[in-house]
Amino acid sequence: MRDLLDLREEQVVLETDRYRITGALTLPAEGFRSRLSDYVNQRDREFLTLSDARVEALDGTAQPRVERFVMIGRSHVRLIAPVTAD
Repeated sequence: MRDLLDLREEQVVLETDRYRITGALTLPAEGFRSRLSDYVNQRDREFLTLSDARVEALDGTAQPRVERFVMIGRSHVRLIAPVTAD
C-alpha cells in the first residue's frame, strides 16, 4: 500500500467544452510522474480525480456548485493548469 506521505495535492483549474472545474488533484510528492504534465499525459490514465471541486458552467446558465469528489474523463479535458496565488 502506498504511503500517504508520498502524495501531495496540487490546486488545478481545468476546462472541458462545457465546464470550468477548480479543485485539488493528488499527485506523487516526488519522482516519476510528480509533475502535472507527466501525470496528466499518462496513456493509461482515463480519468482525473479532483477533490473539493468547484464546478462552473462556461455559458453561465447554472449556479456554480461544490462537489467533494469528481472524476473527469481525460479525453474531455481541453485545458489544465495549476492555480497560481495572486
